[in-house]
Amino acid sequence: MPRVIETEHYLRFERAGAVEETERGLIAAIGGERLRIDALRDDVVRLKISRGAAFDESPTFAVCADLGAERPDFEIERGDGVVRLRTAALVVSLWLDPFRLDVHRPDGSPVAETARDDDGRWWPYATVNDAFVVRRRCAPEDPMYGLGEKTGRHNRRRRDFALWNTDVLDPNATAEFTAGRAPDDPRGDVTSVDFDPYYVSIPLLHHQDHTTGAVAGSFVDNGYRAAYELSQPEEYRIHFAGGQYTEYLFAGPDIRDVVAAYTWLTGRSAPPPMWSLAYHQCRWFRYTQESIEALADRHRAADIPCDALWLDIEYMDGYRVFTWDTEAFPDVAAMLARLAEQGFHVVTIVDPGVKHEPGYRVFDEAVERDVLCRTEGGDVYLGEVWPGDTAFPDFVTEEGRAWWGELNAEHVRSGVAGIWNDMNEPATGSMPPERMRFGRGAFSHERFHNQYGLLMAMATTAGLRDALPDRRPFVLTRAGFAGIQRYAANWMGDNQSRWDHLWLSMPMAMGFGLSGQPFVGADVGGFQGESNAELFLRWMQYGTLTPFCRNHSEIGNVDQYAWTWGDAVTDLVRDAIKLRYRLLPYLYAAFLEAAETGAPVQRPLVFDHQYDAAVRDLDDEYLLGPDLLVAPVFVAGAVARHVYLPAGGWYDWHTGALHEGRRWLLVDTPMERIPIFARAGAVIPMWPEAPASTANHHPRAIELHLFVPPEDGTHRSFLQEDDGLTTAALDGARYRTTFEVTRRGDRVTLRGEVEGDGYSEFAREAFHVVVHTAGAERREEVPNAGTPFTFELDV
Repeated sequence: MPRVIETEHYLRFERAGAVEETERGLIAAIGGERLRIDALRDDVVRLKISRGAAFDESPTFAVCADLGAERPDFEIERGDGVVRLRTAALVVSLWLDPFRLDVHRPDGSPVAETARDDDGRWWPYATVNDAFVVRRRCAPEDPMYGLGEKTGRHNRRRRDFALWNTDVLDPNATAEFTAGRAPDDPRGDVTSVDFDPYYVSIPLLHHQDHTTGAVAGSFVDNGYRAAYELSQPEEYRIHFAGGQYTEYLFAGPDIRDVVAAYTWLTGRSAPPPMWSLAYHQCRWFRYTQESIEALADRHRAADIPCDALWLDIEYMDGYRVFTWDTEAFPDVAAMLARLAEQGFHVVTIVDPGVKHEPGYRVFDEAVERDVLCRTEGGDVYLGEVWPGDTAFPDFVTEEGRAWWGELNAEHVRSGVAGIWNDMNEPATGSMPPERMRFGRGAFSHERFHNQYGLLMAMATTAGLRDALPDRRPFVLTRAGFAGIQRYAANWMGDNQSRWDHLWLSMPMAMGFGLSGQPFVGADVGGFQGESNAELFLRWMQYGTLTPFCRNHSEIGNVDQYAWTWGDAVTDLVRDAIKLRYRLLPYLYAAFLEAAETGAPVQRPLVFDHQYDAAVRDLDDEYLLGPDLLVAPVFVAGAVARHVYLPAGGWYDWHTGALHEGRRWLLVDTPMERIPIFARAGAVIPMWPEAPASTANHHPRAIELHLFVPPEDGTHRSFLQEDDGLTTAALDGARYRTTFEVTRRGDRVTLRGEVEGDGYSEFAREAFHVVVHTAGAERREEVPNAGTPFTFELDV
């Protein structure tokens, strides 16, 4: 059952007065404090309420936009008891007595409207003991999305959520969230697909009007513990346990516009290294130098493409970060060099916990430089993690982040390719985290708990960039906050080897994507518990079509390698991995779109088809990039499943059949495949063959799979070719070919326009155009080495 946010003792701000105009908007006296309304863009306004008459201009590390760069035109209108700020896309109405705040679009459609209680009292803002609550109107049927990493259905409506980064499998961390739950309440079970909260907190909420389909966005820039109560029929409540009220409202009305505006505000992901998009093998296991090299050899011998091998905590000396177990790994540099020659990148885990041990270099440095979190009394805070008594870097300070960056820089200079940040909620084991303070003891734990993973990723990425300034860094993190997409990818933590967790990773990824984080994935096969042949195969078929693809499992489990379940399964797993590799040009373009616009890579259908009411509750299929629809198998023994096709034409990837959209299909799901559909009009660029590794892979030809549209119209997409490793592409060392497919009657024209200066490794000599029409396929070669072209055919 939902837990209602009790507001009985909250003090409502009931009247506003002394409204003055500012360069950016309005400021008003309210409840002994000040309310500030700032127009940042035509479609973005910021609402702030002071504490102690002072405004906190940097409440979190989330916002990175230059908020003074744009000066939107706005007008101030004064009426009877109301003052309005009007931009081209938003109208903010400040009602004075009684006080309330309403935000609409110029056509009158709502963006955010104050709710009133059963006694007719308005609740625009109320506070008690530094906590505050905002209550907003909604309709019972209105869908809601976002909030980052959340369990359950993608449509968040009719549920309530806590935003407090939590180590989900630690009973010390989860006890308060499971306590008092009824025996049949799934939220009392941390392994259920409904347990809340999880590792990442992102206070971005999308509210869709069910009658019009329009979407508005709300981002509260506050890192304290939050609660979003979305279970009430005619209102929703946003509650924060401390800090100031700072909210950004986004007009939409397209959800695409909300995500673009939010990622303008909090930043976008950087173009990833190509190898990070490939297949990764990981396991918590006591590997040795010999066994990890044997694992690499096994992948190559079995013709299983693989780009990355990961080392969990056992590679360290007594779990001391930035060390190696020299008995297990006697010559790390030589090992890393040999693996690199085979096209493998090695990623190692680095937790924030520093073993409390005088004489251990990292601990001694931290004490000397005063970069560890302290208690109110000034002691170094101690938690309990893998090495035992553990201190934690104070990432809130610039000095702490710089020191951590130096350690990571030293680590990657040895040949490590990327860094895996874990246990950074922060996880403190049996020691409660509340005594941990930040900023050399100046700030409470509550203020920065949710931001700790973000700050760790910030420090880690800075270190990698300092060490290898021309390389694209790769960091994976478990915890995070708004803006995490600027620094790291996220995986979904310690999931279960169960069918329901396979399903869960779909809506969870969708929530991440609509919250600005495109680089996400779940542990393929499941981390905890033992997988089986069918589950592993179905998860691999799905996982190879997600943004981040890593096979990972817990120590003590049955083996979960690509070859574990015999030749029949291995052959199909190999096919799935090779399909991912062949699709890497298309997947890479989707990541570049995310870097440039914020659009998710693994996206819910509502992102592209929000005005189709049939997709609002769909969370068992998704779009991978703009043009591929994926419908995984997530039930044991399934031989078919229903798939909804949205508007447009859709080609069955496997049979070539063309289907009209806005309909359901019953699609066969034999063990060798899951349903995949390509959008009619799309050009899907693919490598002709799957390489063993992306390292130094620059093919002489690229296939362009052209799915002929059944009706007249134009469709655009692109391919970018660059070195896949350095940042040179940002300065023009690339070829970007923009494809335009136009149908006019029976004539289909494919045009390619090219921009960029090229790069030294470029080897392509031709495009192989593979034309897909209903039930037929034909191939033609177009000689091309980075130049514009036109290809025409009659259908």
